[in-house]
Amino acid sequence: MNETILKLENITKIYSNGVVANRDINIEFRKGEIHSIVGENGAGKSTLMKIIFAIEKQTNGKIYYKGNEVHFNDSMEAIKNGIGMVHQHFMLIPSFTVAQNIVLGSEPKKGVFIDMKSAIAQTQELAKKYNFDVDVTQKVSSLTVSAKQKVEILKTLYRNAELIILDEPTAVLTPQETEALFEQLKYFKETGHTIVFISHKLNEVKQISDRITVIRNGETKGTHDAKDVTIDQLTELIIGRKLENSYDEFKKPVEDAKVILDVAGLNYAEKGVKKLQDINFSIKQGEILGIAGVQGNGQEELIQIITGLRNKQEGVIKIDGVDVGGMSIYQKRESGLSYIPEDRMRDGIAAEASIADNMISTYYERSDLSGKVFLKTKNIHNEAKRLIEKFSVKTKSENDKIDSLSGGNIQKVVVAREWNTNPHLMVAEQPTRGIDIGSANYIHHQLIDMRNNGSALLLVSADLNEVMALSDRLLVMYEGEIVAYFDSLKGITESQLGLYMLGVEHQSEEEIRGAVYE
Repeated sequence: MNETILKLENITKIYSNGVVANRDINIEFRKGEIHSIVGENGAGKSTLMKIIFAIEKQTNGKIYYKGNEVHFNDSMEAIKNGIGMVHQHFMLIPSFTVAQNIVLGSEPKKGVFIDMKSAIAQTQELAKKYNFDVDVTQKVSSLTVSAKQKVEILKTLYRNAELIILDEPTAVLTPQETEALFEQLKYFKETGHTIVFISHKLNEVKQISDRITVIRNGETKGTHDAKDVTIDQLTELIIGRKLENSYDEFKKPVEDAKVILDVAGLNYAEKGVKKLQDINFSIKQGEILGIAGVQGNGQEELIQIITGLRNKQEGVIKIDGVDVGGMSIYQKRESGLSYIPEDRMRDGIAAEASIADNMISTYYERSDLSGKVFLKTKNIHNEAKRLIEKFSVKTKSENDKIDSLSGGNIQKVVVAREWNTNPHLMVAEQPTRGIDIGSANYIHHQLIDMRNNGSALLLVSADLNEVMALSDRLLVMYEGEIVAYFDSLKGITESQLGLYMLGVEHQSEEEIRGAVYE
């Protein structure tokens, strides 16, 4: 049996507002294992990781590291003692090189000056040791997402991390990139490192883990050997109930469906660099068209042009047969467009406003909500209460500030608001990123409900499980082009899609032309 490197004993965290994030958590992490922590958003995973990494302090309980009780004052002290953390949102300086990012704060010196020659040599040696194919002299701004992640991991290894916490490390990776990362994690394990792996992707958790701990409502629901527990059992432990395996049975055909969105000849360049090249597709009522692709391959520009957040250069976009190219965002919404943005905190909500205000922020001018001079406050609150109940938003009151909610509940508010406009066209961009399996399942059902009621849905997601489970038809984008089109997903595997996402495969023009309804 492997020795215990980290032991959490009766860890409890109660915030000043009375919220209990963790309650009597007991977990042992062994040297040289991959140990996953799974649970819903708001279950207490992030708080627990912050306590281990000394960003937060526990209210009660003890932490033992290498057999000794520890009281780290801050994350710098945790790092000095061999604990590293790779956050979901990378903490890199784009204008610095890989080497500069890796050594930042711990630079080798020659006298009083930074010895960059030594920094490059040390970081190159480190990358070689752990089989990371990274050019340490490159600027971070030029790297792919998977390469940036490697840099983050190398940062922790440079500081001699023995225990590494990885928060949602595969969120934006292709299947092939995920497999490559897993090979490296297995190598870390073999060289004596301990990996704490946080993820909502249970198939990956099952594949990579030695042991898995489930947290629900701030309490542990057991630690299991990965080989002894199924994905269905994990799901039930995480959310307290079973989930269906397929959405197909919930989808209903829409009769006499007409084309809602028509995109033709769309081209867009930025500073002379082509971001979108000859994009053509259409979507009918009652269907979900998915777009798969590694982040940064034109999906963001495409969505922003369709929704009016960015001006197009060439091409035509029609909603319900009407050219909306010159319309304002308000006019596009009036024509039946709704939008779930990728970044809910930046683009989806007003963080300082109440839940009620956020619930109606895109249609507050509706006659039942707004009078000639004043808003109809009572009606607004009744509408917010109705949506809170329908979408199972966990809150004490619609008057609470929206940023007091967990990520999953904030996303439910955004989806509820957009669902409530009865859209002709719903553009859903990463609709469940970073939220738990229960909340994601609920949101998926609401998207299918819109589809069944005659909306056309454009779904963009970096999560291949999601895009394959929900989509009726699917496009793949690579370097601003549509490189593949599937009018059915039956028999299509994630690995096949991954080859198109990486630019290894490319369909013929004739096959891709099938994405347009003639």
